[in-house]
Amino acid sequence: MVLGWLRLLAGLSLLLCLVGETGAKRVPKIPRCPVTCSCTKDSAFCVDTKAIPKSFPPGIISLTMVNAAFTTIPEGAFSHLHLLQFLFIENNDVQALSKHTFRGLKSLTHLSLSNNNLQFLPRELFKYLDILTDLDLRGNSFRCDCKIKWLVDWMEKTNTSVPAIYCASPFEFQGRRIHDLTPRDFNCISADFAVYETFPFQSVSVESYEFNDNQFVAFAQPDTGFCTLFVWDHVEMVFRRYHNITARSAVYCKPVVINNTLYMVVAQLFGGSHIYKWEEDPQRFVKIQDIDTTRVRKPNFVETFQLDDEWYFAVADSSKAGSTSIYRWNSNGFYSHQSLHPWHRDTHVEFLDVEGKQRLILSSASQPPVVYQWNRSLRQFAFHSQITETFDVQMVKHFWVRNVLYLCLTRFIGDSKILRWEGQRYVQIQTLPSRGSMAVYPFTVGPRQYLLLGSDFSFSRVYLWDDLTQRFQPFQELNMRAPRAFSLVSVDNKDMLLAASFKGNTLAYQHLIVDLSAK
Repeated sequence: MVLGWLRLLAGLSLLLCLVGETGAKRVPKIPRCPVTCSCTKDSAFCVDTKAIPKSFPPGIISLTMVNAAFTTIPEGAFSHLHLLQFLFIENNDVQALSKHTFRGLKSLTHLSLSNNNLQFLPRELFKYLDILTDLDLRGNSFRCDCKIKWLVDWMEKTNTSVPAIYCASPFEFQGRRIHDLTPRDFNCISADFAVYETFPFQSVSVESYEFNDNQFVAFAQPDTGFCTLFVWDHVEMVFRRYHNITARSAVYCKPVVINNTLYMVVAQLFGGSHIYKWEEDPQRFVKIQDIDTTRVRKPNFVETFQLDDEWYFAVADSSKAGSTSIYRWNSNGFYSHQSLHPWHRDTHVEFLDVEGKQRLILSSASQPPVVYQWNRSLRQFAFHSQITETFDVQMVKHFWVRNVLYLCLTRFIGDSKILRWEGQRYVQIQTLPSRGSMAVYPFTVGPRQYLLLGSDFSFSRVYLWDDLTQRFQPFQELNMRAPRAFSLVSVDNKDMLLAASFKGNTLAYQHLIVDLSAK
């Protein structure tokens, strides 16, 4: 009997061993066809799927998805189907794809995204599809703007067969075959002004200049009592403090280089205005001249210019008793040359050349801008005309577009105006909202003509000239507090706009080129 029990136990042990071995060699479970799909040996057809299924039976080389419930397809959505050769995502409401949606599909030869709601395709979408031979994009509402420029370029170069597709928008391209477009049809290079450097002080004027192969800027800082000079550091790529001129009530610091010598005209509200000369050994500014306080009582702006190879500067005087005055360089100093109209509280003076005739335009708080013209025989400026029907003009600045002269008249109350010179007179062509504006600055960067209109009460506005309409169009708003002056500096392949701020930090903005088609 004992022998029988032993035989029984041995039999049970053998059975357990066999069962254990069978369990250890269990075959992995084969993925089933998703419930929303119909599968054959090598294909799957899915309808009303809420998301891309995570698993399919092995060997699937063709996948079709119609009436899908999703509108976006994420990154690597099909990377688990590395054998896929045919992919048809058709008759859905797909609106967006990741640029990595088809990553991992190196065997894909046929792709259809037809009859969806795609307006654009992300750049480099087909980067990983090395052997793609057929692509169907028909039945989508493509917006032919900068986001599709890359596709136009790709279609020009690829060997993939792509049936004709059409632009749904914008209006100028509506109905056009995308195959017929070229990258040149898209203007995708834009720009942006971004804060590059912040100067922790207030200022009321800024002027840039070159001297001894260096780039400098000069700020008038009445709060700190200095004309402060900064020099561009080519290593650190910033402006660093270089020198100070004591000026207790400076309103303008105007540099002028004559015969390789640097002079600085320092205009002050109190204590008189002065002219300084830069000396190299030791490095310092030395006062060489006082400006007659009986003529210039309350200076507001300084303009320098050349006439008949001689240097001049004009000081706009904003007092009731003073007079805007012109000084001429005479070998060792500036001497009084001419006083223009008194009693008019001038705020700005602008020098320009109009058809070979040199003129000054004086802005005033008490009358419309006045134009003076240089009389070469008398060597004096004589009254020429007034720019009528415009009062309270803080500043007049001129600029040229395709050899046509324009003026911008900025006003503190009311709209600023753009005028065009038409041979005998200036004609108004545009108004710009400018409540609280005391400074305007037209400038060019490359082919772009800009206009910066400062404001004491809101954002300052940058405008961009539109060649088609021959008008300025709004471009960008800049947050600066009570700007009083601007200056453009181009150095080390950087274009920087400096803004003197009366109530906040002085700022330097970098002009950045932005390729909208690269986004």
